Amino acid sequence: MVVVRVLFPVNAADIEGLKKKMLETAPKYEGLDGLTRKYYVLTEDGSHGGGIYLWESREKAEAWYNADWKKYMTEAWGQEPLLEYLDCPIVVDNETKNTTSKVAA
Repeated sequence: MVVVRVLFPVNAADIEGLKKKMLETAPKYEGLDGLTRKYYVLTEDGSHGGGIYLWESREKAEAWYNADWKKYMTEAWGQEPLLEYLDCPIVVDNETKNTTSKVAA
């Protein structure tokens, strides 16, 4: 599993409008191949928005964050988004009361 953190600059003057815009994009992530979960995020100062994504694999994540995606995001937000890939060997999910691990026991 891999976690990807994505951040891009946003208009801090209209946070409520941004939240509505984010909500409108949610359907495109529902059922997305390889995506386990997505969290929409805003920095505390409201200067950046983005997402925290849990993917089944880095390959699935990289297929999503391709050159077309980067071009679209750069045009939409004025600069290329920050992408950070983090290995995620274990997930504890208290909602489902389940722990998922890619660590050999």
